[in-house]
Amino acid sequence: MGVESAAANRLAITAALLEVGALRFTPAGVPAIDVLLSHRSAQVEAGQVRQVALQLKAVAFGTVAESLGRQPLGVDLDIQGFLTNTRNGKGVVLHVQDFKPI
Repeated sequence: MGVESAAANRLAITAALLEVGALRFTPAGVPAIDVLLSHRSAQVEAGQVRQVALQLKAVAFGTVAESLGRQPLGVDLDIQGFLTNTRNGKGVVLHVQDFKPI
């Protein structure tokens, strides 16, 4: 089986860094960090403006995890990654593959 197209599951979002967990390491020794993101925006839906506010759990690995862990709380970030289920399957988590402070 080959790798599916990365375009099939891509998320780009602007969000503030709300919480940052401690940098940890996977059993393979890869740095990992769990964060909580906060997003607010106005979106047009069916011709009406809708205020959107949400919190999103996210995780990063490797050098992205190390860099994300050094960001100050409250900083706005342009984030790119993909969504997958949480370990218990009762929600989604964003796997951060790249980010830039705004």
